[in-house]
Amino acid sequence: MKDVVKVSTVSFHAKWGDKKCNLNRMKGFIEEAAKEGSKIIVFPEMALTGYDDEEDKPLKEKMQYREAETIPGEASDEIAALTKKLGVYVAFGMPERDPEDFEKLYNSACVCGPNGIIGSYRKIHLPYPEYHWAKRGEKPLIFDTEWGPVGISICYDTYCFPEMSRYYAAKGCRIHINCTAHAKCHGRTLARNSIEAHSGTNAIYMISSNLVGVDLYNDFWGGSSIVGPSTFAFESTYYGGYPFATDEGYREYVATAIIDLGLAKRTIFVQNPGIHNATDFRPVIYKALMEDLLTDAKFLRTEYDES
Repeated sequence: MKDVVKVSTVSFHAKWGDKKCNLNRMKGFIEEAAKEGSKIIVFPEMALTGYDDEEDKPLKEKMQYREAETIPGEASDEIAALTKKLGVYVAFGMPERDPEDFEKLYNSACVCGPNGIIGSYRKIHLPYPEYHWAKRGEKPLIFDTEWGPVGISICYDTYCFPEMSRYYAAKGCRIHINCTAHAKCHGRTLARNSIEAHSGTNAIYMISSNLVGVDLYNDFWGGSSIVGPSTFAFESTYYGGYPFATDEGYREYVATAIIDLGLAKRTIFVQNPGIHNATDFRPVIYKALMEDLLTDAKFLRTEYDES
């Protein structure tokens, strides 16, 4: 397993509702990043179409419904052809149509690699207003690379549910990809603080890609970045890009960095000889806590009927 890799993340200004334009520009960014030697290239949440929802319209009149595709599908096939040609991995956000039920849509991230389409990650946690058009996903996604397994999640999944980074790190991932659409209305601190914390506490790299500029009505921060562990324990540092909510990050750009995954020691998930070769991380305890919640009548329902 290799330790050193060059990665790129794109602060991308998606043209709302113009899939053809966005796809063509994404392919251009991929080609240029690959020329610079990048092996993993990340685009934002809903980069293929733009993010914003037309709340006053019924589902079948919404842009996401009109532009959604299955995976594999036309757009993912084009990206996959390019990743096969260039020998790179690419993650990008898009509205995905369920191939078994065309009325069911997901806010997804498609992952392609040197052998073509790897799969899709369907966003598990949906904030307002995404549940107006999307269904909730059910499964994490880990894909194998020459640099070990890589995990992926989308925006709200990453920021508000640290279980995602913990799960990926515990499974051996030294890289966690975050495709995001973090707008100015979401504030200045949530995204930046959570990414830095996930990187520092789990001792892994976070590659985050955000939309930038005005979409249909939301104004997005940009601030795509590569954050990873430093040489100090439980401390993270920026290897590329800019923190969220800064003037420097508020533009379209590609941030590229050579990262040393040897620093991603995943310390709390590694056996500690001081405690009889057990890990500091204790999933048996956490499982019991979650089971207790599920039997607690005071706890709100965790699922709902989506029929």
